[in-house]
Order: sequence, then C-alpha cells, then structure tokens
Amino acid sequence: MKKLLITLVLIPFLGIAQTIENIDYISPFNNDVAAIKKGNEWGFIDRDGQLTVDFRNDLVLTKTENAAYPIFSNGKCLIAHQKNGVLYYGYIDKSGKTVITPQFLNATNFEHGKALALKVEKETIGYNDIFKKDVVSYHYFELVIDEEGKTTDHLTKLAIHVSPKNKDNKNPPAITSKLISENLVAIKGSNKKWRVKKIE
Repeated sequence: MKKLLITLVLIPFLGIAQTIENIDYISPFNNDVAAIKKGNEWGFIDRDGQLTVDFRNDLVLTKTENAAYPIFSNGKCLIAHQKNGVLYYGYIDKSGKTVITPQFLNATNFEHGKALALKVEKETIGYNDIFKKDVVSYHYFELVIDEEGKTTDHLTKLAIHVSPKNKDNKNPPAITSKLISENLVAIKGSNKKWRVKKIE
C-alpha cells in the first residue's frame, strides 16, 4: 500500500508561511481544529494551519462513519496513559495541556459540558493474617463528570470486583449509558431495558 504523502502549505494572517510535511492523514475540522497524523502520532492544526497540539501518541481515536481519529468536543480531547498495565483515560485542552488527569477506565467525549466515565474504587474490607495483606474489593461505577472531572451523578455499578490489572479481558469495560440531551441520560439495566434519568 502506498503511503499517502500530503504537504500542507498554509499562510497565517501574520508571520511566515508554515509548512507541515509528510502527513499521513488529515481529518475534517471539528471544534475549529483538525487532527493530523504522522506515523503513529497525532497532532492538531487550527484553521490557519498552525500546529496547536504537537504530535503525540496518547490521543484517543473516535470512530466516525468513515474513519477513526482524535477529536475535540467542548474544547477537550481524550487521552490515555498506561499505569501498571492498565489504560486510564483523561482529557487535554486545545493547547495540549492535561486538564483532567487520566483516572478513568473508560470515558466518552464531552457533550453539553458533560461526559460519561467509568471509574474503579478500591475498598479495604479486612486483613489477611496468613498472607499479611489487606483484603480488598473493587467497585466499578459509570459516572457523569463535569468539565473539571468531578463526579456529578452515579449511574450504574458494574458486576466486576477484581483489580483492573487482573481482569481477563484487557479491553476497557464498555460504557452502556448514553447522554441523550443536555439534562437527560439513558441508563441500560441488567434486564437490557432502558431508564431515563434527569441530571443537573
């Protein structure tokens, strides 16, 4: 397969022409920026062709009808960092600064100033005298988070109780709830039926 070679020559309103070469993919503009791919890394350019987020390998791809690429929504883009063999999701702003530290086992793009996220909480439930270690339980929750990453609503509790690093399936647990409007979320129950909840 031939490598797609695209050269962007864009002239900002003020300053010298900027040339970005050897680009493998350019996404449509979304939130006034477009994702560009070079090798295995992605960055973002603005409508003047300025590189606003430098090429990096931690941006999370969003699947569209025709392709998959990172996007900004509500001024934030998903990132993922690995810790102890587990991927944790967070967000950057349009300057590339981390604004919500990677801490979620899965997360969605922001809509209406809110996002859905999956978080695990560790609870110490006792102490094992034989092995000289705490006995712990893990609880997985689907949450609604605000633009600072703070929990505004607990939605569901998943039936998973092992450490994220000990899960058989290394893929992130799926988020089954859906934001359906600015103040409504649809939550899927264990019986596969939906309920609608009003959120702030």
